[in-house]
Amino acid sequence: MGRATAHAKARSKAGSARHSDQRLAALYLDMLAAERGAGKNTLAAYGRDLEDFSAYLKDAGRSIAKASTADLRAYLGELSKRGLRVTTVARRLSAIRQLYRFLYAEGHKSDDPAAVLEGPKRERGLPKTLTLAEVDRLLSVASKSDPAAPLPTRLRAARLACLLEILYATGLRVSELVALPQSAAREDARVIVVRGKGNKERLVPLNDGAKRAMVGYLNLLEQAGRDAQSRWLFPSFGESGHLTRQHFARELKALANAAGLRAAQLSPHVLRHAFASHLLHNGADLRVVQTLLGHADISTTQIYTHVLEERLKSLVRDLHPLAQD
Repeated sequence: MGRATAHAKARSKAGSARHSDQRLAALYLDMLAAERGAGKNTLAAYGRDLEDFSAYLKDAGRSIAKASTADLRAYLGELSKRGLRVTTVARRLSAIRQLYRFLYAEGHKSDDPAAVLEGPKRERGLPKTLTLAEVDRLLSVASKSDPAAPLPTRLRAARLACLLEILYATGLRVSELVALPQSAAREDARVIVVRGKGNKERLVPLNDGAKRAMVGYLNLLEQAGRDAQSRWLFPSFGESGHLTRQHFARELKALANAAGLRAAQLSPHVLRHAFASHLLHNGADLRVVQTLLGHADISTTQIYTHVLEERLKSLVRDLHPLAQD
């Protein structure tokens, strides 16, 4: 009887700790959503990371509230044993650090066991991008349309061309692109207002190619009788009401094959990188590119400094009087 009682108490204690972990993690995620405007994908990723951390602590007889620095180091060691990538371990550590910083600041914990932890060393790889010739090839293939094709076929082709032109002209995040409101497509629009991360708005200019593609697409949308049915520029019959990121990514893969590029080479994010890289290569200021991309911190934009270095080398090679000696 005594042994059964002990087991029951242990189960009750573990269940209580688990409940406490869920409550503390939920408080932190609520703060991220309310104060920092974190999106659903970010919240889901952090939630999964903290759930894995909580499960590890539970197996070790610990909890988020009671964990020490040694417990956190042991967890990081466990992640390495699992063979996880350095980037994944670094992201998990970032979630844990921010959680404990929040718990300490809000008085839910009297210390911050994550404050002295060091993350795994990682080299930041250069972003994948496309050459100007490759982008031209994509735009050229996307703009071709068979006037004799059925209206739905022409509409899909015009939508893809419009998406591609806007993405390369603005460098929008794919989530920002597919969720553009129809009001962004005014005929006299020289800029579009984008609502990005943290619910922050920014102005992004449109070039002539993007405006022409938008007009052609909207004309076909009107012919199909769908222009007044949705508030979205790229409406869909799905739950979100607008085209999904995944659907656009699949269409880009098919376009890559048609343009003679490797499908693995192309994604919406690669075109965002191409936008930034080509701007910098042609003389744009890094701070301007930061604003256009919607980066809150200049350090995020500094992944493109290799473009600036190459440009400076070219300038010295081409313009310095002794460069040819």
